[in-house]
Amino acid sequence: MVLKRINWLAGRLLTLEHTSKVLADNPLGDPTTRLLDVWLPPQYDKAAAGRARRYPVLFDLVGYTGSGKSHTNWRNFDENVPERVARLIHERKMGPCLVVFPDCFTALGGNQYINSSAIGRYADYLTKELIPFVDREFRTFADRDHRGCFGKSSGGYGAMVHGMKYSRYWGAIANHSGDAYFDFVYRCDWPNSLNEFAKHRLRQRKEGRINVVREQEALEEGFDDGRVRRFLNAIWKKEKLSNAEVHSLMNLAMAATYDPDPEAPNSFRLPFNLETGEIIPARWRRWLKHDPVNLVTRYAKNLKTLRGIFIDCGWRDQYQIHFGARILSKRLTQAGVEHRYEEFAGTHSGIDYRMNRSIPFLYRALRP
Repeated sequence: MVLKRINWLAGRLLTLEHTSKVLADNPLGDPTTRLLDVWLPPQYDKAAAGRARRYPVLFDLVGYTGSGKSHTNWRNFDENVPERVARLIHERKMGPCLVVFPDCFTALGGNQYINSSAIGRYADYLTKELIPFVDREFRTFADRDHRGCFGKSSGGYGAMVHGMKYSRYWGAIANHSGDAYFDFVYRCDWPNSLNEFAKHRLRQRKEGRINVVREQEALEEGFDDGRVRRFLNAIWKKEKLSNAEVHSLMNLAMAATYDPDPEAPNSFRLPFNLETGEIIPARWRRWLKHDPVNLVTRYAKNLKTLRGIFIDCGWRDQYQIHFGARILSKRLTQAGVEHRYEEFAGTHSGIDYRMNRSIPFLYRALRP
């Protein structure tokens, strides 16, 4: 069902409504009916002879706190993604393709585009529902050799992991500053989050003598003593979140992604003792199993089937992701996986212009 149609100078953006069965039982109670933007190139509607033509398709996986519409909305002093792709086609830097903008936002601020019993089955949502839905509704080449995905940050992580685990659905991927080398990306930020959660500690701290062993004993297995739940309940009622609250929510979203446990409070475990801040090795190992730098060897065979892999990162990335990107490229090379790795003089912010390189790269890899 088409709800809205926007006419662009080149191409069309359609908004469709899709109701998911895969997300029907998601534990956060997030909406199962979502809006899906799809951009059609100008060639899609031209001349009767051209209306039988089929096109490659790209899925845009947005970063944490984003949604598909954040890439199709009007941008000040910049292009949104449909405008960017239309220009690249007009400049003959690539041929026509469709671009799909999924909405995968959650109450935890987003997800990593993988299945989690604590968040929802977002890998299945993409591969088992949205891909066939788009192929039914539009004239796509309905095969993996003409379908790709790209994204930045959490979206870059999603694209990379989908290229590893779900290569039968994707023919090429582009990873902009995707989360990698978790020891640098996530671990250093947890002390700030622990301080944020401590504001919601049931018993407020008092000056004087304390028994640390007794205070932290129940937290050694990565369980919440209630402060995380109170933090979540508090921010879900707020109209505006602080930067510290957003980053703390992000760390919880990652915990729910990488270490879900239906038997634990909030349905996930924490990698640090909430009271002492000590890392819990068994829990952190669960995180590291999802780190792309540790997955290359296991999924090298799948990665070698891809028609294109593009990875880049700014060498001033404030989350230190450039180190993870370098390790990822190193391990891909060692595994014999062909890929393009680029660096640029930028941070983690304001880097949509890098799509000028990645999207034509994907089109060339996927073109009929």
